[in-house]
Amino acid sequence: MSDVVVIRIPNELKKEMKKIKINWSEYLREKIRERIRKEKLKQIWDEIEELKKLIPPSPTKDFSTRSIREDRER
Repeated sequence: MSDVVVIRIPNELKKEMKKIKINWSEYLREKIRERIRKEKLKQIWDEIEELKKLIPPSPTKDFSTRSIREDRER
């Protein structure tokens, strides 16, 4: 199933579009898909940034380095 979306463009733009042999419907569908993907990724990224705020900081500045070295020495 599909819906119809209508946009109004200036006459001059329509004339220019006719000069170019492109399937404008398909072109616009793809651009809409791309924008939706970008917006979804942005939304996910924002959620990740919010989750990162919930992670407590490391106890000390070199905690990770010391922990890895200790594990390697075992």
